[in-house]
Amino acid sequence: KQATEEIKEIVKKTLESRGKVLIPVFAIGRSQEVMIVLEHLMRHGEIPRYTVYLDGMIWEATAIHTVYPEYLNIDLRKKIFQEGENPLMADIFERVESYDRRREIVDSSEPCIVLATSGMMNGGPVMEYFKAWADGERNTLIFVGYQAEGTIGRKIQRGWKEITIGDKNITVDMNIETCEGFSGHADRIQLMKYVKNLTPKPKKIITNHGEESKCIDLAASIHKRYGINTLALKNLETVRFR
Repeated sequence: KQATEEIKEIVKKTLESRGKVLIPVFAIGRSQEVMIVLEHLMRHGEIPRYTVYLDGMIWEATAIHTVYPEYLNIDLRKKIFQEGENPLMADIFERVESYDRRREIVDSSEPCIVLATSGMMNGGPVMEYFKAWADGERNTLIFVGYQAEGTIGRKIQRGWKEITIGDKNITVDMNIETCEGFSGHADRIQLMKYVKNLTPKPKKIITNHGEESKCIDLAASIHKRYGINTLALKNLETVRFR
């Protein structure tokens, strides 16, 4: 719900000002989440109805989701099996199949939404749209995923107003937004519940892939609640498994 409200306000404002919305995404998972939210908002008239272009491997990844609907969440399964509607196959979505079509979209004066890879803007078709639309004050770039240190996406997110891509300096005048509501990771409650449901319980759990203080805190909580030996490793620290 938080993600839906965040993206609704940003997209609505941009499209009503006849700007372009660019959303860097990974092809699997995040793309489909955003597609479902956009389809819902357009179907209910909460944002203007414009074409949502899918560039990169998004179309192929989405096809896998549509082939196996029984593995989608319960709300989507209900829509597909009971109501005969699959939000991922809505007519608002168009696959960008060629370089020429991409250039047409880039050069068009019509408002639109583009979902394109790669998610951290270190390459991929998203860069073509960014280079063309970065200087447009009515355009908006929306981050819906984590931007790792050292990536172009991270620099833009931090407010850099000039980005060097190849031998070109790109001036960033477009609006930069981040939707925190989309997360590709389980939160603390979900992780604790996951450990609770493990059968049999593991002898050892290592917490990793997070801020050091949060890894330590989670490890301590798991040990306290479930009596499992836990480790929160630091960078370059090693552990031996027998």
